[in-house]
Amino acid sequence: MGLGGCIILIAVGAILTFATDWDMQGVNLDLVGVIFMIVGLIGVATFSSIARRRRVMVQPTTQVVEERPHTHDGYHNGYGG
Repeated sequence: MGLGGCIILIAVGAILTFATDWDMQGVNLDLVGVIFMIVGLIGVATFSSIARRRRVMVQPTTQVVEERPHTHDGYHNGYGG
C-alpha cells in the first residue's frame, strides 16, 4: 500500500468517526474509524521510513579521464609527416 492508500485510510476513518451518525447492529463505526486512522498512520510511518532509506546517496564509481590539449606544431598536421 502506498502513501495514497494510507491517506485514504486516514480520511475514511475520520469520516466514519467524526462525520457519520449511522447505527449498525453489532458494529461500532466509531471504533472502525479509529482503527482505520491508526492503520493509516502506521502505513505513513512505514512508508516514510522506507522512502528515507531509499534516498541514501551513493557516490558514482565512474573513472575520470584527463584529456591533454592537442598542440599543432606544424610537423604533425595530419598529412603524414
